[in-house]
Amino acid sequence: MTEWRRTASPTRTLVATAMGACLVAGCGALPGDPGGSGGTITVMTFAPMDTKATNMPGMPGMAKAYEAWVNSKGGINGHKLRVLTCNEKNTPTGAADCARKAIDEKAVAVVGSYSQHGRAFMAPLEAEGIPFIGGYGVSSEEFQSTLSYPVNGGQPVLLAGAGHQLGKACSQVAIVRPDTLAGDSMPILLNAGLKLNKAPEANDIRAAEDSADYIAQAREALANSTGGKDRGCVTAVLGERTETFFDAFRREDSKHKNPQISSVLGSVSQAVVDRTGGRESPFEGAYVASWYPVSTDALWEPMRKVIAEHAFGNDAVDPDDSGTQTTWIAYTVLSETLKRFKSGEDVTARKVARMLNQGDPVKTGALTPDLSWRYKDMRAVAGFPRMVNGRVNFQVVQSGRLVAQQGGEPSMDMTETLEQAPRAA
Repeated sequence: MTEWRRTASPTRTLVATAMGACLVAGCGALPGDPGGSGGTITVMTFAPMDTKATNMPGMPGMAKAYEAWVNSKGGINGHKLRVLTCNEKNTPTGAADCARKAIDEKAVAVVGSYSQHGRAFMAPLEAEGIPFIGGYGVSSEEFQSTLSYPVNGGQPVLLAGAGHQLGKACSQVAIVRPDTLAGDSMPILLNAGLKLNKAPEANDIRAAEDSADYIAQAREALANSTGGKDRGCVTAVLGERTETFFDAFRREDSKHKNPQISSVLGSVSQAVVDRTGGRESPFEGAYVASWYPVSTDALWEPMRKVIAEHAFGNDAVDPDDSGTQTTWIAYTVLSETLKRFKSGEDVTARKVARMLNQGDPVKTGALTPDLSWRYKDMRAVAGFPRMVNGRVNFQVVQSGRLVAQQGGEPSMDMTETLEQAPRAA
């Protein structure tokens, strides 16, 4: 999880503002710019791997598969693609180290990456003019920096979507979330979605995000999700510990109150459902809010083909995984942007950012709405001005598979809901 801060630090804000003005004005060369020289374009993808908390090995794995694929086709717009990967280690130091490596290697962009530590990696990238394309959406800086180009609405969109999804089904909701500053914003965002269906605010249950025992929270959730004779709801957003909570929850639900359970993409995935028993998984029947279409949708076939042909033997690259999917979309944005350069034109970080700032909307094969980060495309979501894609898809775990929820909206834009929500802490 990460801290959703009210504002960026004054130093970072000044740097970001100056950088944005420089990009628009087309000022002189910046350090790290020559990453596209010599016919090769260097980019980086970083994510935490082999840690005791959240791990996203599928993201660098997908990046390397994309590299192999595009280079087998002659590269992008006449340039060979060089993809660097870095273990972010789930620490501020690791995130900063990856950013410095991108700078040292003269990367023209950081693409399809994951880090909770936005302050640690974004400030160095801003200082060198390197755009951050398609982060996973777990740090507030991804929605604040003028050099960040998010492809989804991050956790705010998922939580607001989950609230809308649950508000239709239950009379009372309990949310189990991390006892952190980042977790403090979650009930606010969930309640914004609940409000759409005039449902009461959720009961807020805090939990240690690295705990191995959630029995106490499971009991509290059962006690606080009842709504008279109507069915209650319990949603948990604990990252990789979500399955630990729902395992405890199922064991505690001995009286078969059978509340509707729920979570969001990133805390639940097809791989987690498979690993926890498939049809017998504690997630069976769970509602899930997602940024993207279900993984079985034909829209994902191009990605699946690339994985099959260029990531064989790498089990970390799971086409059902939201990290893998986000990296695929981010590299699609990169590729479409690079194709807009003139033949033989030198590709630099500054030019890539300017192309993203001023160019026409980028298509992602209908996996997202067309994406554009021009000033006129910015949204009035407090704390998240760079949010340009507020779409959420509603899913359910049915017979051990994540499928589209029947009877609900196929997708919904939560931007207006978030614009009207109280400012998240």
